[in-house]
Amino acid sequence: MSWLEQILQIDLIRVGAFSIHLGQLAAFVLIIVATLLISSRVGRAITRLGAIRSRVSDSQAYAFSRLFSYSIITTGFFLALASLGLTFDRVLVIAGALGVGIGFGLQNIANNFVSGIIILFEKSLRVGDFVELEAGLLGEVREINVRSTLIRTLDNADILVPNSEFVNGRVNNWTLEDNERRFSIHFSVAYGTDTDLVQTLVRDLAREHPLTYETPTRQTVVLMTGFGDSSLNFVLSVWARGDVIKRPGLVKSDYLLAINKALVKNHIEIPFPQRDLHLRSSDLAAAEARAAEEKVLSP
Repeated sequence: MSWLEQILQIDLIRVGAFSIHLGQLAAFVLIIVATLLISSRVGRAITRLGAIRSRVSDSQAYAFSRLFSYSIITTGFFLALASLGLTFDRVLVIAGALGVGIGFGLQNIANNFVSGIIILFEKSLRVGDFVELEAGLLGEVREINVRSTLIRTLDNADILVPNSEFVNGRVNNWTLEDNERRFSIHFSVAYGTDTDLVQTLVRDLAREHPLTYETPTRQTVVLMTGFGDSSLNFVLSVWARGDVIKRPGLVKSDYLLAINKALVKNHIEIPFPQRDLHLRSSDLAAAEARAAEEKVLSP
């Protein structure tokens, strides 16, 4: 027996008849590392292959690559356990111990892992989707991982969100079926303004705007929504499509600037809060009488 074999046969752990040699531990580590490397490379290869083929979308290729990677990691983990000399009955004992651990301390991790699998199978959330969470977080899905999903906000901040929030909470996915969205742009004009002129003017400028998307079922309309304290209130309902819908603040700003420019150009007054003060003549006379009486009584 060579010196290397002697080193590899050194016992690290011995519990009764069960022992783990240094060689077994080295094999365990090598299998785990090889599994992770193979999983990563195969996942990237499947994603690239899916992007090349027209029949498979990027989101489907991503979901398939993730599921395939999880399968490779699970298989590699059991092979690594086998390299330690763990038989099936011993694996069951470990699984039972893990079950107790999940029940006490790993419940959230297990919940997020299962939620991630559900997301990939349901295809309710894909990389590239623009979502809004119930807590108000708004951003684009960048990665769907084992425990969490990476969201990139409009401020270019990367936030990790537990997968369970996408399964248990309410999620508004703006790009689940398509990349079209309707925007409601609210504006006001002063009382006495020709409402027909306002509707025609704003509708025409919106149709000429480069961000506007219009089809027979996606029409641009201008509606009056009510009488305000100092204004006539309107809303421009307009559709947009493409990556621009992931920048709602920019879209609304562009339309508001265009509306303001058109109203000013056509001498249409944009109202501001104001109050009218009305004084009754009787109240004014009473106030003058009290002022005169105080003047006479004063020394």
